[in-house]
Amino acid sequence: MATLNIDHIDMEQLQRFGNLELLAKQVVEGFIVGLHKSPFHGFSVEFAEHRLYNSGEATKHIDWKLYGRTDKLFVKRYEEETNLRCQIVIDNSSSMYFPERGINKIQFSVYCAASIINLLKRQRDAAGLTIFSNHIEKHFAARSSNIHIRLLYSELERLMAFKDLNKATATAEALHTIAESIHKRSLVAVFSDMMDTNNKEDLFNALQHLKYNGHEVILFHVMDKKTELDFEFENRPYLFVDMESGQKVKVFPNEIKQTYLENVSNYRKQLKDRCTQYRIDYVEADIREGFRQVLVPYLVKRLKMK
Repeated sequence: MATLNIDHIDMEQLQRFGNLELLAKQVVEGFIVGLHKSPFHGFSVEFAEHRLYNSGEATKHIDWKLYGRTDKLFVKRYEEETNLRCQIVIDNSSSMYFPERGINKIQFSVYCAASIINLLKRQRDAAGLTIFSNHIEKHFAARSSNIHIRLLYSELERLMAFKDLNKATATAEALHTIAESIHKRSLVAVFSDMMDTNNKEDLFNALQHLKYNGHEVILFHVMDKKTELDFEFENRPYLFVDMESGQKVKVFPNEIKQTYLENVSNYRKQLKDRCTQYRIDYVEADIREGFRQVLVPYLVKRLKMK
């Protein structure tokens, strides 16, 4: 079996694995091994049965042996505490199929989602999946059966097999629908490039709606940092094409770089500030980096949830 370095993205390496479920298994096993070299040292086996100690609660359930190995306070879970519902939400609008070479945003999101599903299965938690673009394309409520998990992997593989151009996104409408349709007190993990900026207030209100309905939320802002965030292009004529609208513009990158960077920076700041205000975990996920940048925030969030 090929070994997998989860800290960096290598398409040739990823393609050695025949199916998504097997790939997710290898990603998670590599991640668990890596926990021994992280602040979670000694916690790679036990993390499904423990949660972080909350200041002020009774100390009688603290696992002092685990404290001796990790120098962190963890409380043993009771059986009824271990069941979590996690709804994974993936943006399938056309902009998610950027870039055309190497791994794109939809592939990265699918690999990350598959790995989280594997972790959920290991932790005896329930996984659900919602796929949206300009409407809700697929919605599967959270369940934990093996048949259901295989269904989710099948849907994720199908998602990577097709590419629809000129398909817009309606993120706000989708998140409002999801907020009302999933079980209360779920963990909602959203993978999106957040390109739906036509009405930012509607988008921010939709994120707030998820929290208002009692859900814990992680927003994974999926991006190609080199091009979309840092706008690193050679200074020669480029034809930029909006993958959702088909609109085209031909420019020298240096002519628009400063304005572009300012607009992107302002939007990111607004998004981060609103997530902080609503107590939503905001994570920038660069598709050129590995899976640890996604799995660690998920694990931290999971540990904090009772």
